[in-house]
Amino acid sequence: MELVAEKKIEIRFSEVDVMNVVWHGSYPLYFEDAREAFGAKYGLSYKRYMDEKVFAPIVELDIKYKRPILYGMTPVVRIVYRPTEAAKIVFDYEIVDAETGTVFATAHSVQVFMDMNYNLMWDNPGFFVEWKKQWGIQHG
Repeated sequence: MELVAEKKIEIRFSEVDVMNVVWHGSYPLYFEDAREAFGAKYGLSYKRYMDEKVFAPIVELDIKYKRPILYGMTPVVRIVYRPTEAAKIVFDYEIVDAETGTVFATAHSVQVFMDMNYNLMWDNPGFFVEWKKQWGIQHG
C-alpha cells in the first residue's frame, strides 16, 4: 500500500524573485506544508510526535529543480511515504501543475527520531511501529 497525500499551494508575491520565479529557498516550506497535509491525512502530525515526546528533525533534503514556478501559479505538492526498517521517516515529493502534469521539482527527505534530550533514537519509537502496523506498511 502506498501512502500519498497532496497539498495545493498558491504562489505568493513574497516567494518570487525579480524574474517572477519562486525563490529556491521557498521550496522547503512547500515540502513542510506537504508533510503537514500527510500527517493530517494519516494521523502522523507534528503534534503527535510532541505528544509522544519525540522529535523528528530533517537530516537530509535533496531538491531537483526542473522548471520554474511563477507568481500566481497554484501547483500541487505530491508527497509519498517510502517505507524503511530503519528508525527514520523517508518521503519523496513532486511539485506539479495540476492541469498539465508538468513537473516543476522533485525532492527527497529523511527525518530521524530524537528523544526530548536530543539524543538520536536507534530504534523506531513504539507509536511509530504501531502507526506502520495500522497502515499495513511493508518495508521495500
